[in-house]
Amino acid sequence: MNAQPSPLSRSAQILQFLLKYRTAGVFTGLDLDAAAAAGEPAAAGKPEEFTADLEALGPTFVKIGQALSTRPDMVPPEYIDALERMQDDVAPIDFDQVREVVEQALGVRITKAFLEFDETPLGSASLAQVHRAVLRDGRHVAVKVQRPDIENTIRADLDALATVAGQADRVTDLGRRVHFADWVHEFRKTLLGELDYRSEAENLERFGEHFAAYPQLFVPAPVWDLTCSRVLTMDLVEGTKVTRVSGLRRTEQKMGELAATLMRAYLDQTFVHGEIHADPHPGNLLVTNDGRLALFDLGMVAHVPPKQRERLLKLLFAAVDGRGEEVAYEAIALGTRLEDFEQERFLREIGQMVARYAAHSGSQSLSEGRLMLDIVRLATACNLRTPPEMSLLGKTLLNLERVSRVLDPELDVKCVVEEHLNQVMRQRMRKAFSPANMASELMEVQSLLREAPRKVSDILSLLSENRLQVRMTGLEESHLMENLQKIANRISTGVIVAALIMASALLMRVETGARLFGYPALAIVLFLIASGLGLAIVISALLSDRKAKPREEPGPR
Repeated sequence: MNAQPSPLSRSAQILQFLLKYRTAGVFTGLDLDAAAAAGEPAAAGKPEEFTADLEALGPTFVKIGQALSTRPDMVPPEYIDALERMQDDVAPIDFDQVREVVEQALGVRITKAFLEFDETPLGSASLAQVHRAVLRDGRHVAVKVQRPDIENTIRADLDALATVAGQADRVTDLGRRVHFADWVHEFRKTLLGELDYRSEAENLERFGEHFAAYPQLFVPAPVWDLTCSRVLTMDLVEGTKVTRVSGLRRTEQKMGELAATLMRAYLDQTFVHGEIHADPHPGNLLVTNDGRLALFDLGMVAHVPPKQRERLLKLLFAAVDGRGEEVAYEAIALGTRLEDFEQERFLREIGQMVARYAAHSGSQSLSEGRLMLDIVRLATACNLRTPPEMSLLGKTLLNLERVSRVLDPELDVKCVVEEHLNQVMRQRMRKAFSPANMASELMEVQSLLREAPRKVSDILSLLSENRLQVRMTGLEESHLMENLQKIANRISTGVIVAALIMASALLMRVETGARLFGYPALAIVLFLIASGLGLAIVISALLSDRKAKPREEPGPR
């Protein structure tokens, strides 16, 4: 087993990688106007080389590449296209290592747990590989086995990456805008969660329950007795990849209905159940022998809080309906406005973008997923930091649209999305006026009416007795107090410097035996101290006083 590089050398490798692509426009900030004016493609081979270098850095960076493909606010479009084509196929590990992992994780010999276990993997990726097996009861299963020591490798890489991201947030303008450290923190939670296969088993079970209303979809069920953090056993899915469905089969079965059902199910999963699986690409979908569409590889699933889910629904609904201003206001409400947020430009360009989308709704280049990603990209250019869920939703829609085009190029994806969003909105309205919700709202109103007279009376009593006080907290921790303290410290240091210079000048006339460079030693020492303090004040002013710390303002919730 290869020795792990030291954290310092790993950080140096990451910095070298970032600096290599800085001149290519990666991680340097996104200026849509400049990009449109230039109209020049990226340097030949650069995006592909970028993905190759990511793969060479190891499994952590393969996953980072997949995550970056959902972040148009960080990476230019041509690099996102290359990242979407990134391959996660690596050489399989020896079966002896597979056997060791399975037996250690399950605590039982592999021949006791399985009647058959195929030594040749069905597939091999950077984190795990999958083997076909048969249980003692004859049930055919797929066994996902984690690569040995992969968790330690990933933790070390994430620690090094967090250090680099923290520095980037402090010294770069793009870091201030998109907060690399926050992104790395969220990515760390997601990736380490993906390494626990019990979470993926729960996702399989939950998605299976949620998709029960769609019998044309199939999610393999986990085998809990043979599932743990490093081994996942689930139903074996046999079928044909959606990209390899023959023309003869298309004539026998209408693939458009499968694609529309998949789109509806994922919209429900996002806006009803609050979960986004951003990777439903053709490689993760099979058309089974009985004509259903099977989904698997549900390791990375994002959970969306109810209020954010509601705003995302309103944003997408307004976008599909062609209401640009409403799209812009919902995006602002979801995001965080930086100090130099260009609101007028954002409103104007979002309106134009949504109008173009509405005018060319049949175009594949102006699909719903592409529109969401373009909104995120424009928001970043206008200094509005959007939540990662917006990018994830855009990437999910884009993947679903691609699957739909593969299954049925004639399918009107916009029509399917619009009809189902209308249905979801009607369901939400019915739920909002359900007896349970109405009773809860009435209880709130009752509480307000019951307590209001007493509270008004208390306020009037305090006013009449001149005892009403307004307390302001947090001033002692504010930027104002921090800057006032800095000013006071510099003034005090300046006074001390002036006093030392005057003292050294007066001591020059004092005759003494201790001399330095031909002058009184004490006078020279005081003068050097004063010079050092004065130089320190100048350096501090040059380094820290160029620009006030930016103010960030979250949108109304």
